[in-house]
Amino acid sequence: MLYERVGEEFFTALVDAFYDGVAADQVLAPMYPDYPDLGPARERLRLFLVQYWGGPQTYMEQRGHPRLRMRHMPFTVGEAERDRWLVHMAEAVRVVCDGRDDGPEIAAELLGYFVPAADHLRNDAPMGLRP
Repeated sequence: MLYERVGEEFFTALVDAFYDGVAADQVLAPMYPDYPDLGPARERLRLFLVQYWGGPQTYMEQRGHPRLRMRHMPFTVGEAERDRWLVHMAEAVRVVCDGRDDGPEIAAELLGYFVPAADHLRNDAPMGLRP
């Protein structure tokens, strides 16, 4: 599992780099209920990613099953929101993977999950009607 190769600090750095971008994003930042305090969102994403990639199950213990699509339903997630999210996540992946010998492989693994996951969270059109 990725978690065993990179450790929890890696995911903390990834989430911090991601939310540093989100904090200044005029499309995404206002969508966060606690904005401008992104601390709670940072912690939720960090715990989710740690769990997803093979680390401790703290997210599940604290919040139950991730149910990502359901948790994002209160927010309009269209192409623009998906694209902005991916811009910041791709940059965060670049930041944390740069300089690592295994960086390209880790980046490909992460983005191989993040790109389809971000598209899956779109809720601006019925699934069957998406281009």
